[in-house]
Amino acid sequence: MKQRSALKENIFAVKSEKEFSELAMSIFSYQSRENSIYRQYMEALGVSPRHIKEIRQIPFLPVSFYKTHKVVSGEAVAEAVFYTSGTTGTDPGRHYVRSLDLYEKSIRKSFEIFYGSISGYLIIALIPVRGNIQNSSLLYMVSRLIEWSGNILSGFYHEQMGRLVSLLKTPEVKKQKKILIGVSSALLDFAESFDYPLENAIVMETGGMKGKRKELTREELHGILKKKLRVERVHSEYGMAELLTQAYSKERGQFSCPPWMKIMIRDIYDPFDFVAEGKSGAINIIDLANIDSCAFLETSDLGKISPEGFFEVLGRFDHSDIRGCNLLAE
Repeated sequence: MKQRSALKENIFAVKSEKEFSELAMSIFSYQSRENSIYRQYMEALGVSPRHIKEIRQIPFLPVSFYKTHKVVSGEAVAEAVFYTSGTTGTDPGRHYVRSLDLYEKSIRKSFEIFYGSISGYLIIALIPVRGNIQNSSLLYMVSRLIEWSGNILSGFYHEQMGRLVSLLKTPEVKKQKKILIGVSSALLDFAESFDYPLENAIVMETGGMKGKRKELTREELHGILKKKLRVERVHSEYGMAELLTQAYSKERGQFSCPPWMKIMIRDIYDPFDFVAEGKSGAINIIDLANIDSCAFLETSDLGKISPEGFFEVLGRFDHSDIRGCNLLAE
């Protein structure tokens, strides 16, 4: 479709708030026609797309719909399906990804905005590898970073921590610029077995205790990792299977978005209104790279935006699947 192609070409060209808003409105117009689930949801809310004049008026689709419906814009066959990790005993969500090339562009451009060229890094991943890598957005993202790094030592080391400990103590590897990226539980396991100054390294957590350990706040987690690995700060990555874009934090869990992604904080008592900067609420996300699913998502995460423009993730809703799904039964 010509309109999709034209919109897609502009996603990563966004440079200003004005350009973001204009493209977001164009993508909303496209998805309100081409995404049947999103259209039905708006009808259930009694919202007419014709009356939406600015992004604050756009209805955000609850991410829980990805568990109960096929959320797609257009009719193309998906190249991959990313599954959410979900809660034990619940069905996972499914994100049907029409274009892995689009996802890869988003991964690479997001990373390079915050960290520069990927080719300069040794990527060390502490993430369990299970099943098809194309069913996990996180595994797919990290596998691409490993490939693009061009370093023969880059790889997944979750099952090889003993080897990794030895490797990191060698003079050659000590000198290399590296990123140690992993789920929280694996990073803690590694830190306990390493207990050695980690040199020339960015430590980046992606969340993910998932019952593996006692739940920790981000501040507690970062404090342990900084002490054990003797690094000044711990970075974080924020993403989810329902998105094609990541946000990054370089310290204290203060995240920034690339230009084609925007965080808005909604009132927990009125999901169709937004709170002021510095006030906590629930996180809504506009991800313009989600042109083939839904770019406007109401998440179950709680957060706030600082006056400087950073956002923090404070926790999650209880019973977050309830709102929205009951409005639209299959």
